[in-house]
Amino acid sequence: MAAHRIVVVGAGIGGLAAAVDLASQGAAVTVVERAERAGGKMREVVAGGLPIDAGPTVFTMRWVFDELLQAAGASLDDHVTLRPLDVLARHAWNAGATLDLYADSARSAEAIGDFAGPAAVRGFVDLTARARDVYATLENTYLRAPKGGPLALARRAGLAGLPALWRISPFATLWRALGTHFHDPRLRQLFGRYATYCGSSPYLSPATLMLVAHVEQQGVWSVDGGMYRIVDALVRIAEARGVVFRMGADVAEVLTANGRVSGVRLASGEHIDADAVVVNADSAAVAHGLLGAGIAGAVPPAPIASRSLSALTWAISAPTSGFSLARHNVFFSADYAAEFDAIFGRGELPGAPTVYVCAQDRGDADDGTVPARERMLCIVNAPANGDSRRFSPMEIEQCEERTFSLLARCGLVMQRDSRNTVTTTPAEFAAMFPATGGALYGRASHGWRASFQRPGARTRVPGLYLAGGSTHPGPGVPMAALSGRMAAASALSDLASTRRSSRVAMPGGTSMHFPKTDGTA
Repeated sequence: MAAHRIVVVGAGIGGLAAAVDLASQGAAVTVVERAERAGGKMREVVAGGLPIDAGPTVFTMRWVFDELLQAAGASLDDHVTLRPLDVLARHAWNAGATLDLYADSARSAEAIGDFAGPAAVRGFVDLTARARDVYATLENTYLRAPKGGPLALARRAGLAGLPALWRISPFATLWRALGTHFHDPRLRQLFGRYATYCGSSPYLSPATLMLVAHVEQQGVWSVDGGMYRIVDALVRIAEARGVVFRMGADVAEVLTANGRVSGVRLASGEHIDADAVVVNADSAAVAHGLLGAGIAGAVPPAPIASRSLSALTWAISAPTSGFSLARHNVFFSADYAAEFDAIFGRGELPGAPTVYVCAQDRGDADDGTVPARERMLCIVNAPANGDSRRFSPMEIEQCEERTFSLLARCGLVMQRDSRNTVTTTPAEFAAMFPATGGALYGRASHGWRASFQRPGARTRVPGLYLAGGSTHPGPGVPMAALSGRMAAASALSDLASTRRSSRVAMPGGTSMHFPKTDGTA
């Protein structure tokens, strides 16, 4: 029996996960990627001669990758070295106000008590219990399940689970819910920042996003050599199972014939036949016809106003002094509401940005082993309008000055210059990820309906499937991997069903069959 021929368009985490699953189950898989390297948003840049993670930097929900690799007959620990972090993140408001959160919730509670008093400890304990319940309610009914609307979610929960669904607080905003736990505005800022993990505002996102607090309590790991080693591992595992990678190859069109997908046409003119195609790109690229008019109606277009956050980033290799960095650090602005109003309300760079710094040579403690030049990624939130507005050099420079002035006020000084810094703007993200405007998380999670408006793996075009952070179950490294697995499972299930029905003899004594393929063009 000939193997199913499946083309994966895009080698981001969702596409790589799909390719590993598909090949492990016998499909002949070709991954076509227009960039020269795999990874998508999980990218690596060189600044001052040193490689630096310039995309996702936080590794959580490792069970997603454990399950993916186990299904492929491999082990995550055989390919990458993960180190659990005791300090989840270090937070600062000024040089005298800092707060660490720990993997040990008792230590976090003690630190919060020292920072904001006993009432804040009670609020934290209640929040963590609530976040645990939200996660438990949604793990099997939403995160691991195919896309469905509110009714499908209720059916999966069952009658006994309906009270738990109500308690996930979908109709309250995260900011409002946090106000029931904390009177200290700094703690509302700290936990409200979880909305930005999916590119959203805490003032507009549902309280459901508090589940991120529980995800972090399950574990945060650093990856020896950087997050890009995850990409390297998935590529090696995929190739060992026969996946063919075509790097630097741009897909001009997903082809259709007889009402279903039939392959892809590259910009070079080459055709690659396929029984199914998994598109690991932002769903907006499909809806706007960037992969061909024949599949433009496969998913509905999302309004530009629904785009998630973009970012302005600086990858830096430089000496530092002053502030004692952990691996993950957040330096908060004095006016959090103004920051999101500028971004989502006016489409401007924030006048007083919150700054995330990933110090990639740091572990849990400053033990004196940090190299003379540290590798750091600094990120501020930005509007996803890179396809309609290119911020001027002066606007970028002003935001940069405000960013590093905040770090300096908190005590952190970086000896940076243009030779050791790589800057990426929303316009550059828009060029890397077409039809997004630079949005890094697909649709923003604003309002209770937003999560249900993300497309699922299956589309309106038979044989076409979607994977990636813009699709169900949502953005982030583990979610993108889950989406890839859902796309692979959907494709294989549908092809198996088609094959079973095709074995029935047709008039004239003929039967339909899939031609033999070796997975190449």
